[in-house]
Amino acid sequence: MNVSSLKVAIFASLLVAAISAYAEAQTSPGAAPSGTTRRAQEQSQMAVDGTQTIISTSVNPITQTAVSLGVLSCASRINQVTNFLGGTSQETGAFIFAPPAEADQSIFSVSMEVPGGQAATAYASATFAPNQANGCGALYETVAYWPLSCDQVAQRHFSGMKRLREVRQNITVLSGNSPARVFLLPAGAGCVTVKKEIVR
Repeated sequence: MNVSSLKVAIFASLLVAAISAYAEAQTSPGAAPSGTTRRAQEQSQMAVDGTQTIISTSVNPITQTAVSLGVLSCASRINQVTNFLGGTSQETGAFIFAPPAEADQSIFSVSMEVPGGQAATAYASATFAPNQANGCGALYETVAYWPLSCDQVAQRHFSGMKRLREVRQNITVLSGNSPARVFLLPAGAGCVTVKKEIVR
């Protein structure tokens, strides 16, 4: 094992330990264990139709792959966001855009197929940029189709958000207490939602 591989292996071990300790500290005594498939599905559904706070629970395969590729400075942010999007679920699929060179200094991006809940299967995308003011900046989007009108989707699934404005004519923007914004786009008899948030 060369020095670079050894550094990645050591960092991965430390990352697993640190995030596990954080997760234990965030879980109250007697609470059900986090990181189960059911919890991951609930988290992924919140990512699609809620405004819950992003909380890391366990090191997922996307983070492990990122670390194995040499993406170290953004590893904890990758884990935080992809866990929120459902990265701990065995039913979630991912396509990683591996940096071609200088992985730890490059943008890292992943596209995910998120298991369905109230919406059908959703598409999620997350992009991470190192060397930002907060260490590692991130942006995620989730895209889902609902067999309802956009007004019904807004009332049933985004009731905590208010209509902010139209982008131009056909796309409505919703906002709430979190930095996330939801875009509603009529699609035939249904509605496509795009939830977008910059994680600072």
